[in-house]
Parts: sequence; C-alpha cells; structure tokens
Amino acid sequence: MLAALERLRGELGGQVAFDIEVVDVDADPALARRYDEWVPVLEIGGEELCHYFLDEAKVREVLGRFG
Repeated sequence: MLAALERLRGELGGQVAFDIEVVDVDADPALARRYDEWVPVLEIGGEELCHYFLDEAKVREVLGRFG
C-alpha cells in the first residue's frame, strides 16, 4: 500500500500535497486490537479508507476535499 501511495503522490504532483505517516500497529496494543488482521490500513483525518490494498478512487475522493 505504501508503494501505491507513493506512486499516487508522484502522479498528483503539486495538485494535492500529503504526508504519509507509517505507524507500527503491533507496537500499540490498542491499535493492534482495533486492526488485528486488517493491516495495512489507511486513514486520512481519522477516517478509515481502505485496508490490505489501496482504494485509489476513495483516496482521490477524500484528497479532493482538501484540495
């Protein structure tokens, strides 16, 4: 998912800038309980967008709200 996000960021260029923060879910017991087998998971602004694979359409939709 990280590689797909990096490709998307490169594709969007300066249109919409975003940072990527990688969090080790297993290092936080609360996150480990919450996400368990759903890793990797992508959240933007506290909104869970996808897990396992990047839902590019959903990410573009949400980023459009910030652009």
